[in-house]
Amino acid sequence: MKYNIHKAVVIGSGTMGAAIAAHLANIGVPVTLLDIVAKDSADKNKIVKEGWDRCVKAKPANLMSSELKTLVTLGNLEDDFGAVAEADWVLEVIVENLKIKQELMARIDEVRKPNAIVSTNTSGIPVRAIAEGRSKEFKKHFLGTHFFNPPRYLKLLEVISTADTSKDVVDFMAHFGEFNLGKGVVLCKDTPNFIGNRVAFGTGAFALDFILNNNYTVDEVDALTGPLMGRPKTATFRLIDLVGVDVWDHVGKNLAPLIAHDKLGQKYLAAEKPRKLMDTLLERKWLGNKTKVGFYKEVRDAEGKKQFYSLDLSTLEHVPAGKPRFDSVKAAKDVEGLGDRLKVMLEADDKAAKLVQALTYQSFQYVSTIIPEVADNVKPIDDAVRWGFMHEAGPFEIWDMLGVKETVKKMKAEGYAPAKWVDDMLKAGVDSFYQYKGANKVGVYDVSKKKYVKLKQPEGFVLLKDVRGTKKEISKNAGASLFDIGDGVALVEFHTKMNALDDDIFAIASEALDRLDTDFDGLVIGNEGDNFSAGANLFMVVVAAQQGMWDTLDGAIRRLQNLNMRMRYSPKPVIVAPAGLALGGGCEITMHASRVVAAAETYIGLVELGAGVIPAGAGTKEYMRRIINPAVRVESAEPFPFIQKAFLQIGQAKVATSAEEARGMGILNPQDRVIANRDHLLTEAKREALHMIAAGYRPPTPELIYAAGRDMFGAMKIGAWSFKEGHYITEYDSHIATKLAHIIAGGDLTKPTWVSEQYILDLEREAFLSLCGEEKTQARMWSILQTGKPLRN
Repeated sequence: MKYNIHKAVVIGSGTMGAAIAAHLANIGVPVTLLDIVAKDSADKNKIVKEGWDRCVKAKPANLMSSELKTLVTLGNLEDDFGAVAEADWVLEVIVENLKIKQELMARIDEVRKPNAIVSTNTSGIPVRAIAEGRSKEFKKHFLGTHFFNPPRYLKLLEVISTADTSKDVVDFMAHFGEFNLGKGVVLCKDTPNFIGNRVAFGTGAFALDFILNNNYTVDEVDALTGPLMGRPKTATFRLIDLVGVDVWDHVGKNLAPLIAHDKLGQKYLAAEKPRKLMDTLLERKWLGNKTKVGFYKEVRDAEGKKQFYSLDLSTLEHVPAGKPRFDSVKAAKDVEGLGDRLKVMLEADDKAAKLVQALTYQSFQYVSTIIPEVADNVKPIDDAVRWGFMHEAGPFEIWDMLGVKETVKKMKAEGYAPAKWVDDMLKAGVDSFYQYKGANKVGVYDVSKKKYVKLKQPEGFVLLKDVRGTKKEISKNAGASLFDIGDGVALVEFHTKMNALDDDIFAIASEALDRLDTDFDGLVIGNEGDNFSAGANLFMVVVAAQQGMWDTLDGAIRRLQNLNMRMRYSPKPVIVAPAGLALGGGCEITMHASRVVAAAETYIGLVELGAGVIPAGAGTKEYMRRIINPAVRVESAEPFPFIQKAFLQIGQAKVATSAEEARGMGILNPQDRVIANRDHLLTEAKREALHMIAAGYRPPTPELIYAAGRDMFGAMKIGAWSFKEGHYITEYDSHIATKLAHIIAGGDLTKPTWVSEQYILDLEREAFLSLCGEEKTQARMWSILQTGKPLRN
């Protein structure tokens, strides 16, 4: 490939600049972060150090592992500008001021090396204007790369070319964004605020005006505009607080003069009541989360517990949060499927329904009017809304769900007529924005061409929607499916709630391993859901325990242990592909793979102690094998620090907050792979299986486990007692920890001994069953099931 990015420079260490630098470090790119010289300090790097320090301390974490800090070098624009001359990619993330940006580009133009790509993260200034006056070669390699905050977590990357940008540069950055940065890339025209923010403020300005004019409360709005409508829990006002009231206002003010032609946008961006509200919040410095007061205010009750009061939009005083109740919401909240849920709300007639109707119909109206200005078809808009704002579906996708023709009639009746091209499309007999084959999209309506254009599907990609319900779905039950994904590779998909492990999953997984012996060369275990697996089916466990069904429980644990051990010693490669939550049993399955191909955003760990038990699906054994075994094989090594590490990781129910962090914890091995783009996970898992097959894979040799013996058991017990006496853990936590220590010590062994894996598995199972019989463990399990939170009893 003509272009490579081996070194990068980010200029600007504010919230976005520092976070982008962190994300480059996340993917292994060495990056220099530069900012202006501090004029009021002897330390010329004061500004960049402060910006990076805020970035490193931010929650959620910008870095996937604290060890990645070594990839980031800090500097200033006077002493360290030489780094720009060595960079393959220079990314500007400075103040939104055209003159200052142009002056910086002039400096970069003088020193950039041939083929170095330069980009701006501007959210509103025309990209072409920033490059005015620069050399031909500079303009050829210049474009916009607009990240959404926080860059690690939000998927959208808008790539904006100018008339001068080389197509090769655009293609390379789109590929790098998708395959290396893990982004959903939307190619945008150089129009005001591009796509994501243009839609957000064209619809958000209307929403605020409608809310204020119809006397909705903050609590009502956020109860209605979150998951009920397929949006995140941050909904409307929590989102503004998160972004920052000042940032939200700034982007809106910048947009207004740039879209004088946009009559719908202008009408609401200039509305009086929202303007007055925002000005008041800014005057009071109620900027949202950063000042702990905005539309919500953080307060402490008499017991010191954190609470959030919401802003009364009429008095502008914060009041205790209410719990709005609406008949329409009661009828809709348990309806499966976003389209069907919205249909219930759109047919209702109470106050809640009227807000949902207005926001839905106006959003459809607005996005239709900005085509073809911002995009030639609906897909870039849908992608930008889903990826940039974490919506379940884009506006045109939702419109299709509701029925375009029927919805247009209702929109017109409510005063939200769509753009003329929508009517023309319907008159031409095209009744949906996407062309479907079954449930799968195969085409999208192009407004300029007035017909469907085919959606390109990458070659060789594993997409379960393509094989679900076909002959390639070999076996299926209520909990899992087995697919043939081609080239001699099979795939097991879990599909229980939260992919909790149950007998159905065990049955399909066992069948897959049987068929691996005869019909396939490799196996992948993974899915396209939000979570790999949240662990065991706790409801089944606690009910069985309370009913004294000990043989049933014992059998379930044995099935998980046997499944994991079959995977570990399978003569053919078994690839596990976790993403999202991989907790408890989900973590244990992951650790018994021949190879793990993990999504970067994998949150994995053995969390059983929170449910009142210990890991019994071979997880305790595996921590001992991975953490303790290698250390004690070193001559004269002191084993206690490694025993302590395994004991604490399980005992404190530690969860890695990324796949890279999991590697540091020993959950992932050095040879396991981390994939930045979740959409590529199953494809890469299959590719890894084929690679291992071609390399002549052989399973590991069975390994003995170091059991620490009686003295170390005593040391671990003392450690648990000290934590209890220091009030860090409860007495019952200490009781569970003692059971865990008993396993790590090898039971009743009087001295350190190398024992078989099965010996440890039997101790795991014994401890698990014993704890399940205790009232406090059962109380912990019911607490998790009923409240979603662990009970510290």
